[in-house]
Amino acid sequence: MREKLVIALAATAALLLGYNLHRMFMELPDEAAQGAIYRIIFFHVPAAMVGMIGYFVALTFSVLYLSSAQFKYDSLAASIVEVSLVFSLVNIVTGSIWARIIWGIWWTWDYRLTSALVCVLIFSAYLAMRRAIDEPTQRARLSSALCIFGCVDVVIVWKSIEWFRNNHPGPVLSIRTGGGTMDPAFEFTLWFNLVPLLLLATALVLVRTRQETTAREIDSLRRLAHAA
Repeated sequence: MREKLVIALAATAALLLGYNLHRMFMELPDEAAQGAIYRIIFFHVPAAMVGMIGYFVALTFSVLYLSSAQFKYDSLAASIVEVSLVFSLVNIVTGSIWARIIWGIWWTWDYRLTSALVCVLIFSAYLAMRRAIDEPTQRARLSSALCIFGCVDVVIVWKSIEWFRNNHPGPVLSIRTGGGTMDPAFEFTLWFNLVPLLLLATALVLVRTRQETTAREIDSLRRLAHAA
Protein backbone atom coordinates (compact mmCIF):
# COMPACT_ATOMS: atom_id res chain seq x y z
CA MET A 1 0.00 0.00 0.00
CA ARG A 2 2.80 2.40 0.91
CA GLU A 3 4.68 1.63 -2.33
CA LYS A 4 1.57 2.27 -4.43
CA LEU A 5 0.99 5.58 -2.63
CA VAL A 6 4.60 6.65 -3.24
CA ILE A 7 4.31 5.78 -6.93
CA ALA A 8 0.99 7.61 -7.23
CA LEU A 9 2.37 10.72 -5.53
CA ALA A 10 5.52 10.73 -7.66
CA ALA A 11 3.59 10.17 -10.91
CA THR A 12 1.12 12.95 -10.11
CA ALA A 13 3.99 15.29 -9.23
CA ALA A 14 5.74 14.48 -12.53
CA LEU A 15 2.60 15.16 -14.57
CA LEU A 16 1.94 18.47 -12.82
CA LEU A 17 5.57 19.53 -13.17
CA GLY A 18 5.43 18.74 -16.88
CA TYR A 19 2.33 20.88 -17.28
CA ASN A 20 3.82 23.70 -15.22
CA LEU A 21 7.08 23.70 -17.17
CA HIS A 22 5.11 23.99 -20.41
CA ARG A 23 3.17 26.91 -18.97
CA MET A 24 6.29 28.64 -17.62
CA PHE A 25 8.31 28.46 -20.84
CA MET A 26 5.66 28.38 -23.57
CA GLU A 27 2.77 30.46 -22.27
CA LEU A 28 4.08 33.08 -19.84
CA PRO A 29 6.01 36.05 -21.26
CA ASP A 30 9.33 37.32 -19.97
CA GLU A 31 9.15 39.67 -17.00
CA ALA A 32 9.54 43.33 -18.01
CA ALA A 33 12.52 44.16 -15.75
CA GLN A 34 14.26 40.80 -15.34
CA GLY A 35 13.64 39.03 -18.62
CA ALA A 36 13.64 35.21 -18.74
CA ILE A 37 15.58 34.64 -15.50
CA TYR A 38 12.53 35.57 -13.42
CA ARG A 39 11.14 32.07 -14.14
CA ILE A 40 13.45 30.71 -11.46
CA ILE A 41 10.98 32.16 -8.94
CA PHE A 42 8.56 29.34 -9.77
CA PHE A 43 10.96 26.91 -8.07
CA HIS A 44 12.87 29.24 -5.75
CA VAL A 45 9.86 30.35 -3.70
CA PRO A 46 7.88 27.05 -3.64
CA ALA A 47 11.04 25.17 -2.59
CA ALA A 48 11.42 27.56 0.34
CA MET A 49 7.76 27.07 1.26
CA VAL A 50 8.02 23.27 1.14
CA GLY A 51 11.08 23.43 3.38
CA MET A 52 9.39 25.71 5.90
CA ILE A 53 6.18 23.67 5.95
CA GLY A 54 8.25 20.55 6.49
CA TYR A 55 10.18 22.03 9.41
CA PHE A 56 6.98 22.94 11.22
CA VAL A 57 5.48 19.50 10.58
CA ALA A 58 8.70 18.03 11.99
CA LEU A 59 8.30 20.38 14.96
CA THR A 60 4.84 18.91 15.58
CA PHE A 61 6.18 15.35 15.55
CA SER A 62 9.10 16.37 17.77
CA VAL A 63 6.69 17.73 20.36
CA LEU A 64 4.62 14.55 20.05
CA TYR A 65 7.73 12.48 20.70
CA LEU A 66 8.68 14.52 23.78
CA SER A 67 5.17 14.11 25.16
CA SER A 68 4.74 10.41 24.34
CA ALA A 69 8.27 8.94 23.94
CA GLN A 70 7.05 6.96 20.90
CA PHE A 71 9.87 6.47 18.42
CA LYS A 72 7.54 6.54 15.41
CA TYR A 73 7.23 10.30 15.89
CA ASP A 74 11.00 10.67 16.04
CA SER A 75 11.35 8.71 12.79
CA LEU A 76 8.77 10.92 11.09
CA ALA A 77 10.42 14.10 12.33
CA ALA A 78 13.87 12.97 11.17
CA SER A 79 12.59 11.95 7.73
CA ILE A 80 10.74 15.24 7.24
CA VAL A 81 13.74 17.32 8.32
CA GLU A 82 15.99 15.49 5.85
CA VAL A 83 13.62 16.07 2.93
CA SER A 84 12.93 19.68 3.98
CA LEU A 85 16.66 20.38 4.12
CA VAL A 86 16.98 19.30 0.48
CA PHE A 87 14.31 21.83 -0.53
CA SER A 88 15.99 24.53 1.55
CA LEU A 89 19.23 23.86 -0.33
CA VAL A 90 17.34 24.09 -3.64
CA ASN A 91 16.02 27.47 -2.46
CA ILE A 92 19.51 28.77 -1.66
CA VAL A 93 21.10 27.44 -4.87
CA THR A 94 18.38 28.85 -7.13
CA GLY A 95 18.50 32.12 -5.20
CA SER A 96 22.27 32.36 -5.77
CA ILE A 97 21.84 31.79 -9.50
CA TRP A 98 19.13 34.45 -9.59
CA ALA A 99 21.29 36.86 -7.59
CA ARG A 100 24.22 36.39 -9.97
CA ILE A 101 22.08 37.53 -12.88
CA ILE A 102 20.17 40.36 -11.17
CA TRP A 103 22.62 41.64 -8.52
CA GLY A 104 25.85 40.62 -10.24
CA ILE A 105 27.01 38.52 -7.26
CA TRP A 106 26.50 34.94 -6.11
CA TRP A 107 26.03 35.81 -2.46
CA THR A 108 25.59 38.77 -0.12
CA TRP A 109 24.96 38.87 3.60
CA ASP A 110 21.39 40.02 3.13
CA TYR A 111 19.18 39.32 6.19
CA ARG A 112 17.02 36.84 4.25
CA LEU A 113 20.03 35.00 2.84
CA THR A 114 21.87 34.90 6.13
CA SER A 115 18.90 33.63 8.13
CA ALA A 116 18.21 31.00 5.43
CA LEU A 117 21.83 29.85 5.61
CA VAL A 118 21.63 29.64 9.42
CA CYS A 119 18.49 27.53 9.02
CA VAL A 120 20.32 25.10 6.71
CA LEU A 121 23.25 24.90 9.15
CA ILE A 122 20.96 24.20 12.13
CA PHE A 123 19.12 21.37 10.42
CA SER A 124 22.35 20.00 8.94
CA ALA A 125 23.62 19.87 12.52
CA TYR A 126 20.37 18.07 13.42
CA LEU A 127 21.14 15.29 10.93
CA ALA A 128 24.82 15.16 11.91
CA MET A 129 23.91 14.87 15.59
CA ARG A 130 21.56 11.95 14.88
CA ARG A 131 24.44 10.07 13.28
CA ALA A 132 26.79 10.89 16.13
CA ILE A 133 24.57 9.59 18.96
CA ASP A 134 23.98 5.84 19.17
CA GLU A 135 21.62 5.69 22.15
CA PRO A 136 18.09 5.93 20.64
CA THR A 137 16.32 7.75 23.48
CA GLN A 138 19.04 10.37 23.91
CA ARG A 139 19.25 10.86 20.14
CA ALA A 140 15.50 11.33 19.79
CA ARG A 141 15.25 13.69 22.76
CA LEU A 142 18.13 15.94 21.67
CA SER A 143 16.95 15.88 18.06
CA SER A 144 13.48 17.02 19.12
CA ALA A 145 14.93 19.87 21.15
CA LEU A 146 17.14 21.02 18.25
CA CYS A 147 14.20 20.86 15.83
CA ILE A 148 12.16 23.11 18.10
CA PHE A 149 15.08 25.55 18.34
CA GLY A 150 15.60 25.49 14.57
CA CYS A 151 12.00 26.45 13.90
CA VAL A 152 12.62 29.76 15.67
CA ASP A 153 15.00 30.64 12.84
CA VAL A 154 12.43 29.45 10.27
CA VAL A 155 10.10 32.18 11.57
CA ILE A 156 12.93 34.71 11.18
CA VAL A 157 13.49 33.58 7.58
CA TRP A 158 9.76 33.98 6.81
CA LYS A 159 9.48 37.43 8.39
CA SER A 160 12.91 38.82 7.44
CA ILE A 161 11.76 40.69 4.33
CA GLU A 162 9.14 42.46 6.44
CA TRP A 163 11.38 43.18 9.43
CA PHE A 164 14.56 44.19 7.55
CA ARG A 165 15.10 46.12 4.34
CA ASN A 166 18.10 45.12 2.25
CA ASN A 167 18.75 43.64 -1.20
CA HIS A 168 15.61 41.51 -1.20
CA PRO A 169 12.46 43.27 -2.40
CA GLY A 170 9.48 43.56 -0.09
CA PRO A 171 6.65 41.01 -0.10
CA VAL A 172 4.98 40.63 -3.49
CA LEU A 173 2.62 37.68 -2.93
CA SER A 174 -1.00 38.38 -2.04
CA ILE A 175 -0.73 36.14 1.03
CA ARG A 176 1.90 38.51 2.42
CA THR A 177 0.45 41.86 1.31
CA GLY A 178 -3.31 41.33 1.13
CA GLY A 179 -3.24 42.57 -2.44
CA GLY A 180 -0.02 41.50 -4.07
CA THR A 181 2.17 43.29 -6.62
CA MET A 182 3.02 40.25 -8.75
CA ASP A 183 1.21 39.68 -12.03
CA PRO A 184 -1.76 37.38 -11.25
CA ALA A 185 -0.75 34.92 -13.99
CA PHE A 186 2.76 34.66 -12.53
CA GLU A 187 1.47 34.28 -8.99
CA PHE A 188 -1.02 31.58 -10.01
CA THR A 189 1.77 29.57 -11.64
CA LEU A 190 3.96 29.98 -8.57
CA TRP A 191 1.26 28.68 -6.23
CA PHE A 192 0.30 25.90 -8.63
CA ASN A 193 3.91 24.73 -8.80
CA LEU A 194 3.88 24.39 -5.02
CA VAL A 195 1.50 21.42 -5.41
CA PRO A 196 3.83 19.00 -7.26
CA LEU A 197 6.73 19.95 -5.01
CA LEU A 198 4.63 19.13 -1.94
CA LEU A 199 3.57 15.83 -3.51
CA LEU A 200 7.20 14.99 -4.31
CA ALA A 201 8.27 15.91 -0.77
CA THR A 202 5.52 13.69 0.69
CA ALA A 203 6.64 10.75 -1.44
CA LEU A 204 10.24 11.22 -0.33
CA VAL A 205 9.19 11.45 3.32
CA LEU A 206 7.29 8.16 3.03
CA VAL A 207 10.36 6.47 1.57
CA ARG A 208 12.70 7.92 4.21
CA THR A 209 10.31 7.08 7.06
CA ARG A 210 10.26 3.46 5.98
CA GLN A 211 14.05 3.42 5.81
CA GLU A 212 14.33 5.12 9.21
CA THR A 213 11.94 2.64 10.80
CA THR A 214 13.83 -0.31 9.32
CA ALA A 215 17.15 1.09 10.54
CA ARG A 216 15.73 1.49 14.06
CA GLU A 217 14.44 -2.10 14.04
CA ILE A 218 17.82 -3.41 12.90
CA ASP A 219 19.54 -1.37 15.61
CA SER A 220 17.19 -2.81 18.24
CA LEU A 221 17.97 -6.37 17.10
CA ARG A 222 21.68 -5.61 17.19
CA ARG A 223 21.41 -4.31 20.75
CA LEU A 224 19.45 -7.39 21.82
CA ALA A 225 22.09 -9.63 20.27
CA HIS A 226 24.89 -7.85 22.10
CA ALA A 227 22.96 -7.95 25.37
CA ALA A 228 22.50 -11.69 25.03
